[in-house]
Amino acid sequence: QVQLVESGGGSVQAGGSLRLSCAASGVTDRIYCMGWFRQTPGREREGVAAFDRNGGTFYADSVKGRFTIAEDNAKNTMYLQMDSLKSEDTAMYYCAADLVLCGLESESLFNYWGQGTQVTISS
Repeated sequence: QVQLVESGGGSVQAGGSLRLSCAASGVTDRIYCMGWFRQTPGREREGVAAFDRNGGTFYADSVKGRFTIAEDNAKNTMYLQMDSLKSEDTAMYYCAADLVLCGLESESLFNYWGQGTQVTISS
């Protein structure tokens, strides 16, 4: 089992930055993929960024050039640096992990989820 805990959400003005963190515990040495999804009311959860243990890194087109996903293996922590934030980035952001699959196409690729952290961007 893998447990994930997000932190770092908050409210900032458009153009600002935030850094989200996701601390993983449990069988972290078996994790193949970690990523970030986001969701707004009434909409499906959408993939934002992810990386796998083969060195692959994936970004949604809407965040390329603005968001950066990174990890600190020593701390079992994943980060999402979000710059040049826009009002449309407002959402609940979820950390996700899986032992086998990776990608941003569907939340069904991930078996482990955090509780979410709210990001609100004001214009």
